[in-house]
Amino acid sequence: MPLEACEQRLPRACRYRLVIFDWDGTLMDSAARIVACMEAAASELGWAAPTPAAIRDIIGLGLPEAMEALYPGIGALERDTLQAAFSRQFRLADQVPSPFFPGVLEGVARLREAPECRLAVATGKSRRGLDRVFDHHGCGEWFVASRTADQTRSKPHPQMLEELLAACGLPPEAAVMVGDTEYDLEMAGRWAWTAWR
Repeated sequence: MPLEACEQRLPRACRYRLVIFDWDGTLMDSAARIVACMEAAASELGWAAPTPAAIRDIIGLGLPEAMEALYPGIGALERDTLQAAFSRQFRLADQVPSPFFPGVLEGVARLREAPECRLAVATGKSRRGLDRVFDHHGCGEWFVASRTADQTRSKPHPQMLEELLAACGLPPEAAVMVGDTEYDLEMAGRWAWTAWR
């Protein structure tokens, strides 16, 4: 085999010792399903559905925070009712979880081969939802740790990142957050500010 081909197959060193991924919209192409389920939940309750753009804007938040963002001023009972309706709709629609974005499998495989590089997840999904995806795709073993919005504080609070670093025994400068929304960016920014002040 030519030397160039051998070098291309060798894992490249990763600058960080822990790469923390958001899930929906970053690794998994699930936005359209989330939008459809939110619309269905609103219809089930006889409520006016938010716009698709508004629904996409809350992807990444924990469910209580997402419901309050979509319906400002909503009471706790209405929020819980809407959250339950959305969860029912999503469980029905997500019996076969959404696919990964193109290139994700290859990209994750390269990172897993990189010396001293570990992977983790910080997501607005529920623990049950993330575990269902892990089981369906057989990808739970890719990650050394994960945090979901029902286990800890929702994004953009940095507690998810703090807990993942503590679980892995790493300092802040050893990790990077990879996401696709303003909540990921704000969470990482607040985490970095807290860590370095």
